[in-house]
This record gives sequence, structure tokens and C-alpha cells, in this order.
Amino acid sequence: MKELTDHAAAAAFRRLVAHLQHRHDAENIDLMGLAGFCRNCLADWVMEADGTLTKDEARELIHGMPAAEWKPRYQSEATPEKLQRMQESMAKNAASH
Repeated sequence: MKELTDHAAAAAFRRLVAHLQHRHDAENIDLMGLAGFCRNCLADWVMEADGTLTKDEARELIHGMPAAEWKPRYQSEATPEKLQRMQESMAKNAASH
């Protein structure tokens, strides 16, 4: 099996971030319920990998604006059903997350 190059990974990551910045209708709670991660998780991974970014800086990079601005603009109230789905999905995540 071929290995994913850093160049390809970086390009795909940038495309993912641009896609998430465009698709505000894909809410974090829905991403969590389906895939077990969301924009905030992605920002946390970037923060951890970089080592110099704060949580707010990393979230701004991923959201395309300060999280304090993004949240009231694009995040609706989570329903009990969405919260349950998120918890079930997250339970499938690897322990290393």
C-alpha cells in the first residue's frame, strides 16, 4: 500500500477546512453524531499538532472566524436525539482520540 504524502495530506486538509467553512449547514452536533468528530475536534487536533496555538486560535483557523462569532451564527440548540446519536457515535472512537 502506498503511503499518504505530507503534501497530499496538507492539500486534502486545506480542502476539508474550506469545505467546512462553506457548509455551515453541517452542524457540529450532526458531524459528531455521524463521524464522531466535528470542527472543534479538528481544531483541537491542529492545536495539539502545532504546539503553539491556543484553542481559540485553532478554532478560528478551522471556523474561518472567531468561535464566539461562529457559534451564535451557525449553531442551533442540540435536540436530545442528536445528543444521544453523538454519544453513541463517540463511543465508537478509538481510545487514542
